[in-house]
Amino acid sequence: MTARRRGKAPSQADVARLAGVSQSAVSRVISGNAATARIPEETRQRVFEAVRELGYVANPAARAMRKQRNDLLGVHTFERVFPRGSEDFYFEFLLGIEERAEETGFDLVLFTSTGSGGGERKIYRNGTNRLNLADGSILLGVSTDRGELARLWYEGYPFIHIGRREVPGAEIPQIIPDYRSASARIVERLARHGHRRLGYVRDWQQMEPYEDRRLGYAEAVERLGLTHTSPGSPDSPGSHGSVALDGAWLDEVARGAATAIVVESVGLARSLREQLAVRGRKIPDDVSVAVLEAASADLSGQWDSLVIPRVEIGRLAVDRLQEMLDDPELRTGSVLVPCPLITGTTIADASD
Repeated sequence: MTARRRGKAPSQADVARLAGVSQSAVSRVISGNAATARIPEETRQRVFEAVRELGYVANPAARAMRKQRNDLLGVHTFERVFPRGSEDFYFEFLLGIEERAEETGFDLVLFTSTGSGGGERKIYRNGTNRLNLADGSILLGVSTDRGELARLWYEGYPFIHIGRREVPGAEIPQIIPDYRSASARIVERLARHGHRRLGYVRDWQQMEPYEDRRLGYAEAVERLGLTHTSPGSPDSPGSHGSVALDGAWLDEVARGAATAIVVESVGLARSLREQLAVRGRKIPDDVSVAVLEAASADLSGQWDSLVIPRVEIGRLAVDRLQEMLDDPELRTGSVLVPCPLITGTTIADASD
């Protein structure tokens, strides 16, 4: 595509001409309604390419009006139940958000109502952005609506998402726990203990944070020249392994196919410990185990695992959002937050 230089800000009509589509198609794509309108993926990509080439930003007048701030920050979760207890995964994020907002003189608005009978939390209701009450908002939750994220971004509303999410055509700002590097460092720790044959057990999740864990593991295994096995997929480090702890695979581990196993969740790690015990194998005497999520100590000791600095991430989200309010040009780009490792009692030196 070759964009025409113009003396004024590009419009949706300009995007439509450059992409070779109708203006209504452009409107549907940038509003996140392309799937509902059955717009082909190739058309969506042409629209996004035209948007990037022209530097189009939706609704500049509305964005200019937002310079009248009221010192309110919004918090929206896509989960059906808003975090309310210390055992909830998202609770510590909220603690960090609240702490930092109070320190910097901002009030918080928690958006807790749902926008559909199914219980999913929606940002838009009857075409209106409910978050507009706040100067900007922090978004979090597993059940992210990527269409709504794209629409927010193209409308110029200031927001930041906690956790990595890929949104085609939109470079949304994010605070991302660096699971990829943490997974690699866990593999390096196992290698320092002499482990050359590793196993990997994945959870059922298919989201970006789990992709980052698997990629970090796979890269480190290849870089260090280690061998790998996982249930259901012995040749693919952490990419396509089965969620279930396959009995035949566990039998192979018990016979020495792996001297160390990396597991994505505490629940799977506990199940692994039980299944290995049935086969006469003990952690870490016979098989070392590391967990790719925060894992507290239990009666059997402290799992070697990682720390998700959730309070720090919440505080960083507030700081980043406030920077965006001061300078709208910062509405792209992500911040990677290191995940420290916990040294526990489930990794020992390899016995062979």
